Amino acid sequence: MPTTDSTAPAPALRLVLAEDSLLLREGLVRLFDEAGYNTVAAYGDADQLLSEVDTVRPDLAVLDVRMPPTFRDEGVRAAIELRRRQPGIGILLLSQYVEGSYAHELLSSGSGGMGYLLKDRVASLDELQDAVARVSAGGTVLDPQVVRELLARRSDPLDALTPREREVLELMAEGRTNAGIAERLFIGVGAVEKNVTSIFQKLQLDDSGSDHRRVLAVLAFLQR
Repeated sequence: MPTTDSTAPAPALRLVLAEDSLLLREGLVRLFDEAGYNTVAAYGDADQLLSEVDTVRPDLAVLDVRMPPTFRDEGVRAAIELRRRQPGIGILLLSQYVEGSYAHELLSSGSGGMGYLLKDRVASLDELQDAVARVSAGGTVLDPQVVRELLARRSDPLDALTPREREVLELMAEGRTNAGIAERLFIGVGAVEKNVTSIFQKLQLDDSGSDHRRVLAVLAFLQR
């Protein structure tokens, strides 16, 4: 009788890429290939991506924030439109600048994995692979510099937090799980859970138990 090979590898993650710089676009495709992902299409602007994305049906879209014709927020607008068409698609935004409002806008646009990284960060294959894996699994990845800027903008409401709670909050906003925070800070998961509970109590935010909603709540508080 024929047998089924239960150890067969899972299909490669299907990516689409929109980046106006030809050199960076080709470099990213090579990095994705090296990481074992399948780049099904790569475009020089957001309009091209949107015109074909319903046909190629990717698992995740990687977009530059600023692209032709205005080089302002074309990537963000395209990401929000992608979410409207395909609610479960993962979104990874890349930017040369820290633009925290874009992270908040995309997080507010719906469910699904979301990432926002500075382009300097994607020079590392490990960093890029970690971000893609977490976003494709429905998680949230925010560049630490974006998180720090958001915290600096509205520091007064955070005065009630202890130094440890601030550290935990920054890592929460990056999309880290409690276990990931514990590993980063060299403390127990139980200690992280106590800090998280205290943070939400002090900031008067409900802990929904969802990593995505936790980050969205933190960003919403920092933005208001």
